[in-house]
Amino acid sequence: MGSVSLNEICVTPLKRISVTGGDVLHAVKKSDTGYVDFGEAYFSLVEFGAIKAWKRHLQMTLNLVVPIGEVQFVLIDSVGLIREERIGEGHYARLTIPPGIWFGFQGVSKKTALLLNIADIEHSPDEVERKELDTVNYVWEVIK
Repeated sequence: MGSVSLNEICVTPLKRISVTGGDVLHAVKKSDTGYVDFGEAYFSLVEFGAIKAWKRHLQMTLNLVVPIGEVQFVLIDSVGLIREERIGEGHYARLTIPPGIWFGFQGVSKKTALLLNIADIEHSPDEVERKELDTVNYVWEVIK
């Protein structure tokens, strides 16, 4: 795998349209920057204070949206530079992560967060690498 930079990560503000009975929250359109192709979409629940780390996709581009709650993402490029992004109800946006970026995330809202991934390929265990939480020198926020 070649060199990958944190500059390749894209944060796209998303529209939240207020309507009677409940808002409409945009996620992704095929004309959006960062959209590559469609492979699958899935949801993950992220509990308050829970840390899910570390993984790196070798082929998959992720498009992550948090419509409920807030999630803190930590992203690490091929030379070890770290970037943090927080998305969710307070900053409604889509986080696009290209292949080759190590990442982890933590639930930072009191309520359980809902995370949507719109991926360009179907999940395959052969295209993802994982590390144990304590193998990366990063201090996660202590949440109480």
